[in-house]
Amino acid sequence: MYKDLKGKTALVTGSGKRTGIGFAIAEKLAESGVNIVIADLGGAGGKDDQVKTARASEMEDIASEIEKKFDVISFSVQVDVTDNESIKKMAETVKENFKRLDILCNNAGASFGVPNTFHTYDEDAWMKTIDVNLHSVFRVTRGILPLMMEKGGSIINTASRAGKVPPLFNGAYGVAKAGVIMLTKVMALEIAGNNIRVNAICPGQIMTDLEKWRFGLEAQFFGSTVEEREAKMCETIPLNRIGRPDEVGALAAFLASEASSYLTGQALNITGGQLMEL
Repeated sequence: MYKDLKGKTALVTGSGKRTGIGFAIAEKLAESGVNIVIADLGGAGGKDDQVKTARASEMEDIASEIEKKFDVISFSVQVDVTDNESIKKMAETVKENFKRLDILCNNAGASFGVPNTFHTYDEDAWMKTIDVNLHSVFRVTRGILPLMMEKGGSIINTASRAGKVPPLFNGAYGVAKAGVIMLTKVMALEIAGNNIRVNAICPGQIMTDLEKWRFGLEAQFFGSTVEEREAKMCETIPLNRIGRPDEVGALAAFLASEASSYLTGQALNITGGQLMEL
């Protein structure tokens, strides 16, 4: 726990599913006494979604659960991170309830149109993947930033190992996450004078719904089992296991706290040693 975080407020996009990294980030922040805004699409997911999006009812349950478990204020808000009007409404809701924001976690993300090589990729799916993963960070931050300018704070962007090492047959996602890493650096440089730190987290293999979907897809492709594909992946990881969402959440809490007060513009790997380069 980080005592300096108690009483602060955080907005976490893509946090509406208990199995995701966003939820783990929200829980770790709440554990330190942070008030939490659970933000997600809140729909049933489109037919081209690889993993179903969070439902509004699940988001409400999560917010209620966090309130009771950690004795903080928490509520949910539905937002489409690709739509400026939706983001504007979210910002207004946050302002009405908390006046300001201390921590913004841009965590929403998804892949569309995979697996595919870059030259066979459906253009609409490519553009949608870039929009959700990269442009949303720009949009949401721009919309929320006025609530952080007065007293400063911390912005944490969820990038990926895929933003540093090209993922096979998932090029749009890799390109988008590489963009998130550079955007993180641009933001860190330009708003450092407002006492706002900006860092990115680059997870490797983390056991989320998306990771399970990947293992299932690989199992079909290679004619093996999900367990065999997971074991094969673990062979590439020095710590020999898939990471947990709460481990990523712990890193986010560190970046939000004063324990990382001299750290900005960084893209930190959390990969079990699978990626050791900066």
